[in-house]
Amino acid sequence: MGINNERDIEANMQIGPTELGMVRIFIDADGIEIPMDFEPEEAEEIAEEIKAAAMAARAVKKS
Repeated sequence: MGINNERDIEANMQIGPTELGMVRIFIDADGIEIPMDFEPEEAEEIAEEIKAAAMAARAVKKS
């Protein structure tokens, strides 16, 4: 499965700080829970990647 393949799966995502000073992205889909913890610096890099992808998606959508 690639990034351009669509799936009909419902998922919930939560993002927040942990009590250990990490940033957690928590995915819950079809009874599967995926907690992913990141150092704050890693989380900032991920946020930058998401922003860049949003900008690229806007460019595609306008075409």
